[in-house]
Amino acid sequence: MIIILLQRLGRKALAFFQEFGQVSVLFSAIIKNLKTIHRSRNLILYQMEHIGVNSLPLVVIIAVFTGAVSAWQAAYQLKGLAPLSFLGGTTSRAIITELGPVLTGIVIAGRVGASIAAELGTMKVTEQIDALEIMAISPVRYLAMPRFLAAIFMMPILVMFADFIAVMGAFLVSNYFLNISFSVFFLSVRRFFSFKDLFSGLLKAVVFGGITSLLGCHIGFRTQGGAEGVGLSTIKSFVTSAALILILDYVLWMLLF
Repeated sequence: MIIILLQRLGRKALAFFQEFGQVSVLFSAIIKNLKTIHRSRNLILYQMEHIGVNSLPLVVIIAVFTGAVSAWQAAYQLKGLAPLSFLGGTTSRAIITELGPVLTGIVIAGRVGASIAAELGTMKVTEQIDALEIMAISPVRYLAMPRFLAAIFMMPILVMFADFIAVMGAFLVSNYFLNISFSVFFLSVRRFFSFKDLFSGLLKAVVFGGITSLLGCHIGFRTQGGAEGVGLSTIKSFVTSAALILILDYVLWMLLF
């Protein structure tokens, strides 16, 4: 029994390191193809629109209610411990350092990461990627690199939008339901605002965008098994990206603070 468990554990460990190596090779190939950015600028701009602009409505909706819930929760936590005049600073720091980057990253993992895996997976099972290689077109340059760069460029912008909208959502709740004035709320935000918090949030956004697009491309390129395989790749991309976002959020927090 113990031997069987050890064998299974060993196989899982070998599979993990093998996949980690494959992702590292893909990342290395993307870096090598950065010299062809000028040739791929139209592809990058298209992916920036797809990843950034088309995701904005969903990000805004999530951010509004994230800010609103944060204000209610912070008011509940501060009740009896500190004056509500600290509410603006409390909610804004939580949003900028944690909620904005993490929730936006998970939204992008669900909308974009799964989409990348589905698109590339479909191309893989229908042999379109093989056709690109036959025509001497690098799949990494044509498919992976534009998506990776677009995600890295657009994620910080989406997070900044999400931060602003979430803080405004927190202010609306504070103003209309908790009777906190504009000046009191934003004076607290200004008092507790730190560029280090903003930098850490944007750095997380870059990392989350890069890992989401990288995993989506890797899983898409490795898809097998027809339509069923594409579905499994889509699920795997989202689940893996979301889990890594939460793990890396903890790691980055330990490194940055």
